Amino acid sequence: MPLPLIYHDDYSPEFPPEHRFPMDKFRLLRDHLVDSGLTSDAALLRPQICPVEILALAHDRDYIERYMAGELSREDQRRLGLPWNEALAQRTVRAVGGSLLAAEQALQHGLACHLAGGTHHAHYDHPAGFCIFNDLAVISRYFLESGRVNRVLIFDCDVHQGDGTARILEDTPEAITVSLHCEKNFPARKARSDWDIPLPMGMGDADYLRVVDDTLNYLLPLYQPDLVLYDAGVDVHKDDALGYLKLTDEGLAARDENVLRHCLGRDIPVVGVIGGGYSKDRQALARRHGILHHSAQRVWTSSGCH
Repeated sequence: MPLPLIYHDDYSPEFPPEHRFPMDKFRLLRDHLVDSGLTSDAALLRPQICPVEILALAHDRDYIERYMAGELSREDQRRLGLPWNEALAQRTVRAVGGSLLAAEQALQHGLACHLAGGTHHAHYDHPAGFCIFNDLAVISRYFLESGRVNRVLIFDCDVHQGDGTARILEDTPEAITVSLHCEKNFPARKARSDWDIPLPMGMGDADYLRVVDDTLNYLLPLYQPDLVLYDAGVDVHKDDALGYLKLTDEGLAARDENVLRHCLGRDIPVVGVIGGGYSKDRQALARRHGILHHSAQRVWTSSGCH
């Protein structure tokens, strides 16, 4: 069976081309994975829209309604940094559905990857930093409350701290939030994750990979989670526009492969979401995000988890 990969054509709606947020990267990532022979468009699994009652496990209902109706306050729009339209609202709830489907697939087969997801700055009742609804928090609450898992560990390697996830889940002890992030970067006011691992600016492959290995070697046996949500942000890359760390393509591939092998080596199902990545060169950015899926394919083939 092929590695489960989740995508929807809603993911890259029409968007101002000069905007800082690279909305077309999801479509370009799909194109890259198809062109590189990793998958075919027909093989990609298409998610449903995430129902409001599932979103409401991690978000205020009034906030959900206001966002979906295009009625955010000016302050919330400023925090979010994205223009509102119906296609973007549909994309947003579809992408949370995509992360849910990826988690379902991972629980069934051991590993699955989303071609979106990782919206870790979204808070309980407001958006922030290009993030509207927090898929990591929604999935955690959904699978915990349905009794499908007893403990979830979120391993967030985006260059920015997962502040929204930490705040939403701070009173959910069965959801362990772990954030490896560049210390001097957005958000200016950090939240408190269960485990915050602030990294110095300019850190390169070798030191970074050592931190990843040490962290997982310690935390996975400590918590023995039933599911790991891995935010594979590529904004740690040396060429990222918003990053400040110095990982290379090879460093990213080693990171992704190490994280997945750590989990599968302990029989822990793991979901990969793409997290942040920013560049004016959208094709290069899509290839960078694709490192997760190519790494996952190598692990999938060698681990026989299907």
